[in-house]
Amino acid sequence: MKRRDFLKSSSLLMGAGVLPLLKHVPAHAAGREDTIVVVLANGPNSMDIHRKGTNRPSYAIAVNLYDRLVGYGSKTLANGTTMYDFETIEPELAESWELAPDGMSVTFKLRPDATFHDGSPVTADDVKWSFDRAVSVGGFPTVQMKAGSLLKPEQFTAVDATTFKIDFIEKSKLTIPDLGVPVPIIINAKEANKHATADDPWATEYLHRTPLGGGAFKLERWDPGQQVVYTRFDDWKSGPLPGVKRVIIREVPSASTRRALLEKGDADVSLDLPAKDFRELADAGKVSVQGAPIENSMSALGLNMNFEPFQKKLVRQAVAYAIPYDDIFEVAAFGRGVKMNGGTSFKPTTTDWPQPFPYDTDYDKARELLAEAGYKDGFEVPLSFNLGLADWSEPAALLVQEGLGKVGIKSTLDKIPGANWRTKALVEKSLPLHLKNFGGWLNYADYYFFWVYQYGHLFNSMNYKNDEIEALVNSTLKLEVGDPAYKPNVLRMIEIAFDEVPLIPFYQPFLDVATQKNVSGYEYWFHRQLDARALAKKS
Repeated sequence: MKRRDFLKSSSLLMGAGVLPLLKHVPAHAAGREDTIVVVLANGPNSMDIHRKGTNRPSYAIAVNLYDRLVGYGSKTLANGTTMYDFETIEPELAESWELAPDGMSVTFKLRPDATFHDGSPVTADDVKWSFDRAVSVGGFPTVQMKAGSLLKPEQFTAVDATTFKIDFIEKSKLTIPDLGVPVPIIINAKEANKHATADDPWATEYLHRTPLGGGAFKLERWDPGQQVVYTRFDDWKSGPLPGVKRVIIREVPSASTRRALLEKGDADVSLDLPAKDFRELADAGKVSVQGAPIENSMSALGLNMNFEPFQKKLVRQAVAYAIPYDDIFEVAAFGRGVKMNGGTSFKPTTTDWPQPFPYDTDYDKARELLAEAGYKDGFEVPLSFNLGLADWSEPAALLVQEGLGKVGIKSTLDKIPGANWRTKALVEKSLPLHLKNFGGWLNYADYYFFWVYQYGHLFNSMNYKNDEIEALVNSTLKLEVGDPAYKPNVLRMIEIAFDEVPLIPFYQPFLDVATQKNVSGYEYWFHRQLDARALAKKS
């Protein structure tokens, strides 16, 4: 069946035979306890997380098909949701590691029996090549490595076949945790180099479609825009074998169809339903719904400093007072989140992040500040949002548009297809006023500021630059949390964010997942993609 025909069939109502999904996956998959069927709105656009323009669903490829040196432990929240434990680093491909006495290097011992999917051994040379690649390809992967002070190939040494050493340029609390995020994957360098060329020394064109990993799952097939199928790698040595042999991930653009497939029992898992659906599914009790606040994350409004009115702090503060926060929380988030408005002071007293900003809906205050800034009659500005996240961004945009209109700011809605969003918002940084959502992988306030408030970094779509923030972030990233300078530095960062307000947060969203009740092992992860390694299914 062609994709356009599948999309037509996916629009069928729940009672009208919503089983078309099962016609487009292998027939023996449905109902098998060794197979998990996942339905998502969007799938990966590449098998290579290092490739420029790789989308968020591709992070799942890195997690499931590749190993990293280390991973994270897990813990259980009060509501029963299992999530990763940021404070516990556990072995993955590396069975052990040791810091040098002076704290300026770390040496890893690799599992001697680890192999790639083609059966060849994983060696320190593969790790060295993979790390060299990550710090050299540019873009998001290289900046993510930089966050852990991993900057250049000269830092990485293959001591022998199973010994890999990292020399530190400077001490940083983020270095070891950064090795457990999706980016520093271990690639089969021997095979990759067969497909490298002078123009493509890192084999990016080949790895774009052909993963060369040794993770818990192998790629069975990838039909871009339609489905990805993993099969278990039974020789995996970096953890307990996954509880299922097969994972079928189908792209189903319609949220109502994804929900219907869950309710009919024809899909096992969905992560990206609208908040309204998750709340209703939880209330109905037919499937299991688990949720956790996304750490280091806010759904927010970005104000681009390249747009003349937003260069004035008073205008940015006026916009912050013109936001109908409570309505957005109920209509866009359906209460599944933590409010980020209504803070009591412009002087923070805790380093908790995120935390409520000291703004609330006050149209009179907004008009007063606009007049003081020289915009008594307001101005016009396009308000952009990602159609790929329309379940929350479209109602939020409509409410922001309404609120701004009450103080004289006329905003026209700019609906950007999800496929174009990253380029427009994050690469070109060309959107004057835009809804955004970012979640920092490493759960520190200074890490969030590194990505979102430092000038030129990918998620600083506001083109915001503040010399004090630049210096504070650069120095604080090097500090342990217990360092006497850490708390005052973070408090000052947050104080500047409160006052300068280039980013106006609405709420900290939940990451929800719905599963059949016979599916176990789901864990919330900071990268917000499905880690299938711990999933299991009963008949």
